[in-house]
Amino acid sequence: MSQISYEDAGVNIEKGNESVQRIKGLVKKTFNSAVLSDIGLFGGLFEFDTTQYKKPVLVSSTDGVGTKTQIGVALKKYKGLGADIVGHSINDILVQGAKPLFFLDYLAAGKLDVSVVEQIVSGMVEECTKTGLVLIGGETAEMPSVYKEGDYDIAGTIVGVVEKDKIIRGQNVKPGDVCIGLPSVSLHTNGYSLARKLVEVSGLKYTDTLPELNGMSIGDAFLIPHKSYFSEIYPILDKVEVNAMAHITGGGLIDNPPRVLPEGCRIQFKRGSWKNLPIIAWMVKAANLTEFEAHRSLNMGIGMILIVSKENVDKALAELKKNGADPSVIGNVVAGQKGVEFV
Repeated sequence: MSQISYEDAGVNIEKGNESVQRIKGLVKKTFNSAVLSDIGLFGGLFEFDTTQYKKPVLVSSTDGVGTKTQIGVALKKYKGLGADIVGHSINDILVQGAKPLFFLDYLAAGKLDVSVVEQIVSGMVEECTKTGLVLIGGETAEMPSVYKEGDYDIAGTIVGVVEKDKIIRGQNVKPGDVCIGLPSVSLHTNGYSLARKLVEVSGLKYTDTLPELNGMSIGDAFLIPHKSYFSEIYPILDKVEVNAMAHITGGGLIDNPPRVLPEGCRIQFKRGSWKNLPIIAWMVKAANLTEFEAHRSLNMGIGMILIVSKENVDKALAELKKNGADPSVIGNVVAGQKGVEFV
């Protein structure tokens, strides 16, 4: 039997090594004095200064970009996919009041393209630097038997910190509290299996435009990166008491808000109190979704919800606006079975 190399099996070790070398310079742009390791080691080292906190609590989360990557691949637009995973992850720990510390990425492909890897990582780096988040390490894997050539899978893990007595858990939510919504900028990173199916059955192409998109292509509307709300929300947490926050991801406005509600509390969302996105409105109409299906499958124009006491509403709105946010009151907390309803 003749010799069979790893490359014969579909894995190019040299390309993997080249990818690491190409992205080293990018990744180091996120480094600060807390980083004690270099890219390429077995583990990332981060010196955590506990003197800044009385009782620091680490907050972590793992997530992925999902099938949105398929649209990026189809249009050969990859940078935003890197921003997606970072923005999504920041929001997931922000809802508990955490400040991001460091991030690790996971990037897998059927066949590595070094330039594509570089574009994806550059998107991560750009998003990390906005919040001082360190991209401390990650994994790049070529797996031809798992993914088709051209396929990419992007995921990541984030670690942040919050003072123990400032953790936002939702335990203080009570009837009479007010829900403030912050607008989404796209589907973010959820609903893309439905989006891709709609384009397919409608006989459309991602490069096609819709009248309601004002000249933007369907694909470009889908690929707008997942927004991080850190710069809008984190600075207000020392100024306004926020009782709970909900990141509107998979499960939409139906499943996510109840995750932060105590028993005996229910949210009433007021129909028409916020604007939906044109691309999402098109999807709802094209798929003939019921109100329940629409609000459970898509974010419907809301990316983040803050719940505050009635007496703190005006201050919260003012502080959010100071930070460039466009908040709106979209509902109230009432007594009842945990869940949501639309009125």
